[in-house]
Amino acid sequence: MDNGSTEDLLKRASGGDRSALGDLLESHRERLRRMLALRIEGRLGGRVDASDIIQDAFLEASRRIEEYFREPSMPFYLWVRFIASQRLQAMYREHLGAQKRDARREVSLEKGFSLDATSKALAAHLLGKLSTPSQAAVREELRAKLRETLDSMEPADREVIALRHFEQLGNVEVAHLLGLDVSAASKRYHRALRRLRDLLQRIPGMAEYPWK
Repeated sequence: MDNGSTEDLLKRASGGDRSALGDLLESHRERLRRMLALRIEGRLGGRVDASDIIQDAFLEASRRIEEYFREPSMPFYLWVRFIASQRLQAMYREHLGAQKRDARREVSLEKGFSLDATSKALAAHLLGKLSTPSQAAVREELRAKLRETLDSMEPADREVIALRHFEQLGNVEVAHLLGLDVSAASKRYHRALRRLRDLLQRIPGMAEYPWK
């Protein structure tokens, strides 16, 4: 949806047009689906459907919409994304909070679970570019090497790549999420991208990865 349409829907929704609000929320469904795909861990994925989380987020956003319009401290999409992230966090606590075997993740849950993109999810997205039979034959080996490579990166670098490249957020949106100014966010992204490219070059089968 273009900015003009978004602004028109926002204006109508702020005036109480519930149909416009529904259209506005629906326009962000695929963006939210991409966000959740990067952050739902395997065990939770078998129990929770991203569509359910999105629907819950839409219902919560509809309930709290007047709160947003009174004090719109962030772009509308980021506000809905935040609500979806809260719902995902609640799902982790409900389904996996008492079962985590990773001590680091247990600490994160106690302090406020960090919904960073997982190395597993990023590796899967990277492998999605590989489609020839010869590449498919070594997919699992590549997957393991990719996860190892991604785990070697700074979490902040993985996250900025996930936000910009896979979630397809704009630099202004990323800057807001990371608490950086726009210039700093852009520099962090390009630095992280160079680092990832350098690491990918060291993995057999990934040297010609079609990354723009």
